[in-house]
Amino acid sequence: MYRHLTSLLLGRRVHQPQFTPVCLRFGSGGCGRWEEEKKEDGIKWIQLEHRGPYFAPLYEPLPEDVQFYYNGKPMKLSLATEEIATFYAKMLDHEYTTKEIFQNNFFNDWRKEMTSAERNIIKDLDKCDFTEIHKYFVDKNEARKALPKEEKQKLKEEADKIQEEYGYCILDGHREKIGNFKTEPPGLFRGRGDHPKMGMLKKRIMPEDVIINCSKDSKIPEPPQGHKWKEVRCDNTVTWLASWTENIQHTLKYIMLNPSSKLKGQKDWEKYEVARRLKDVVHKIRAQYRMDWKSKEMKERQRAVALYFIDKLALRAGNEKEEGETADTVGCCSLRVEHIRLHPELDGQKHVVEFDFLGKDSIRYYNKVSVEEPVFKNLKRFMKNKDPADELFDRLKTSILNKHLQNLMDGLTAKVFRTYNASITLQEQLKALTNSEDSVAEKLLSYNRANRAVAILCNHQRSTPKTHEKSMQNLQAKINAKKQQVEEAQEELKKAEDEFNDTKDAKAGANVEKKKKKLKQLEEQLSKLNVQATDKEENKQIALGTSKLNYLDPRITVACKCPVLLHL
Repeated sequence: MYRHLTSLLLGRRVHQPQFTPVCLRFGSGGCGRWEEEKKEDGIKWIQLEHRGPYFAPLYEPLPEDVQFYYNGKPMKLSLATEEIATFYAKMLDHEYTTKEIFQNNFFNDWRKEMTSAERNIIKDLDKCDFTEIHKYFVDKNEARKALPKEEKQKLKEEADKIQEEYGYCILDGHREKIGNFKTEPPGLFRGRGDHPKMGMLKKRIMPEDVIINCSKDSKIPEPPQGHKWKEVRCDNTVTWLASWTENIQHTLKYIMLNPSSKLKGQKDWEKYEVARRLKDVVHKIRAQYRMDWKSKEMKERQRAVALYFIDKLALRAGNEKEEGETADTVGCCSLRVEHIRLHPELDGQKHVVEFDFLGKDSIRYYNKVSVEEPVFKNLKRFMKNKDPADELFDRLKTSILNKHLQNLMDGLTAKVFRTYNASITLQEQLKALTNSEDSVAEKLLSYNRANRAVAILCNHQRSTPKTHEKSMQNLQAKINAKKQQVEEAQEELKKAEDEFNDTKDAKAGANVEKKKKKLKQLEEQLSKLNVQATDKEENKQIALGTSKLNYLDPRITVACKCPVLLHL
């Protein structure tokens, strides 16, 4: 992320020595970097050459002495069945394997891959014993951690070699870093929140699944021996290098350029420029949707209230989808009556709307927000004589809202509102939280707190990591040890000062200064550890990565003189 910030803020590719500074303020003018090497509309590149994806290694069978047991008896599994068994075994200590939906999905998909003989025997997941397999992988992981330094260095060199070979491409004569050049290994789908497809089998990606994109004059990457690509394209209107369709949700996956690349930086810059344009007209848009709250047309009222929520709460618009294809997730336009409750007064606030629904990736959105009185009255009207499962905005579709947004401003979408409000929130939080007299660690905490405010606005949640408690205990142990060192240093300083007061000796005076310096250093280290503990605890259920990478205009970080740049 910080390399991305460096690239975008300084307006250059990371590996090049020359750069053109960008304008630093969210509301200032354009940027000269992206005006270089203008291409025809829609053309992203002229030349693109790469090695294609790096495929996950093939499955290695378990040792003979590592057994799977069914109904208390050891059972030899076919290679494909054994591989899928290892996916489940590796997760035995994870809460996912305690969930019924995960267990059912896994077992159903596992049985589909079994031989008929295995299927006739293995009929009950409760009779399956994966403990030996689980222990094998735990021991293997611990052994990897305990490898001598020389062996770890060899593994690192092998990884670096793969990175060098597959992790870069040639784009218009420049060597650019690729983001995710490895295909995801097979395993069990987890999803976010209570996803209805958790536990299903993610199948291995093969070359026959992959579409390669490169320029006509480039050397087409060679697939692994004995395989061929699904297709080779030369489409310079897109920025992906390879794509395939995953088998769980049937969505397209891409190999893209690294965030530090020129194309990704240019795309981000354009996105933030659209958000900057919204800044100049948002007051007119807000005035218009407030007028529409009183419209004679019900569809205009619904559209205006939905737009108010998208603006105020950074809700996603929500896309139409085929029934039964995905989880029961909704966006603003697809909210149902059951997803909100109206409170004339709650916790000392008037006109409170209580939201409770599953958003993108099955992440629960729960919020209580005080709204303007016309919005509250309109919601009561929208809900009147409707069943809980009825649509709240029954006269509104996402396509209608998107068309309206385009009429309000060229390029305007619901996501632009999210980007705009996220960046404005960052700007306001940084101004409120940062203090020039704070230490670097304290300023970094303030930056993360500002980012957290954005992540909360955008509902970027995560489950508390299972290692969080142990990690906090280890950090607290370090804090306690550092406190002890500070106390000892204070005592040493007092003794040194007493000695100097008694002797007035120059050597004793020098010792005092030495002890002061040591104490200050230890106090700074203790302060840094305390800040780390606070940051880790506050961040345990918030995912900062998405907002940091996709919603925050990095020029605001520079404009607010945030010290995050000191750690680039």
